[in-house]
Amino acid sequence: MRITRRKPGLAVLLLLLLLLTAAAVWLRPSTPQKNWLTATVVQRDMQQTVLADGTLSASKQVSVGAQASGQVKRLLVSLGDTVTAGQLVAEIDSMTQQNDLRNAQAALKNVQAQRASKSAMLTQYRATLARQRAMLAGNLTARADYDAALANVLSTEADIQALDAQIVQADIAASTAGVNLGYTRITSPIDGTVVATPVEAGQTVNAVQSAPTIIKVADLNTMTVKARISEADVVNVRPGMSVWFTIPGQPDKRYRATLRAIEPAPDAINTDTSTAGASGSNSTTSSAIYYYGLFDVANPQHILRISMTAEVHILIGEAKNALVIPSSALTLNGDRYSVRVLLDGDRTEHRPVTPGMNNNIEAQILSGLQPGEKVVLGEADAGSPDGPSRGG
Repeated sequence: MRITRRKPGLAVLLLLLLLLTAAAVWLRPSTPQKNWLTATVVQRDMQQTVLADGTLSASKQVSVGAQASGQVKRLLVSLGDTVTAGQLVAEIDSMTQQNDLRNAQAALKNVQAQRASKSAMLTQYRATLARQRAMLAGNLTARADYDAALANVLSTEADIQALDAQIVQADIAASTAGVNLGYTRITSPIDGTVVATPVEAGQTVNAVQSAPTIIKVADLNTMTVKARISEADVVNVRPGMSVWFTIPGQPDKRYRATLRAIEPAPDAINTDTSTAGASGSNSTTSSAIYYYGLFDVANPQHILRISMTAEVHILIGEAKNALVIPSSALTLNGDRYSVRVLLDGDRTEHRPVTPGMNNNIEAQILSGLQPGEKVVLGEADAGSPDGPSRGG
């Protein structure tokens, strides 16, 4: 019997075609999955604040000056010392003032002695006048003698009145000399800390034209912060708002206080320059306008110091358990806001939302999102190794 063999051409052709098809499918480039940069919708407390830069100063600071000229004989305090109101802090050589007081007291005593002498004479003249009056009534004396006795009384009374005025003047001079002598003993007007000593013992001061500063005393138990608030933010700020601030040396510690006042005009109002409108010029200034907010903070440990800088946050809004996303995720279409939400895989959808507070960094979402959802911020770089997603 003869065996007939089949030609393998068709089978081989089919097998080859199948292999080529599989290779084409295997080697065909797939569409890459998009790498989205996202943020997770989180639920937490949120605050909206106005940021301002501030400067610290003592709540009360006094320049203790000298009202008497002379050499500083003793300086009884040093920088950093604590002083109380009425405490002697310095003495100026008082020899000149002592001599002036003695001269004034001597002049006062001289005038008082003159008055006493005139008073004794007046007593005598009045007795003589009384005798002359009695004798004139009996025609026992001349009218001229009576008139002379009367003139002596009136003249002496006038002299005593003049001396009384001189006594008042001499008493004022003596009192002034005593006050000037007191000015050589310089005392602190307040409780506080010595923050500056511009003069040294032995230095001569001249108080003729202006009172030279001997020391500066400040109450450091309470500090005042003067915060610069821009004109764009000041309309949203009012006294009574809560504030907190940090200082460069303690960036993680918050000092809290309450806004006490907002100055009604910027510091530029204190300058004596004419405004553009008053001069008729149409030129405008390009400098920024700031208004100063003031608040006080307790400083029992004296950690805060004069002229420190402060980063001030004025709380203008607060929400508890708010849904928070980055502000950059919001898109405004007309008067409606929306966000792009990442779904399964790399699918996204645009979803309308209702925002609440927005500080341009974070935004509160009142409706449209749920905690844990991811909002798209943009497309990440293709070479990012760790993936695009990040927490809110």
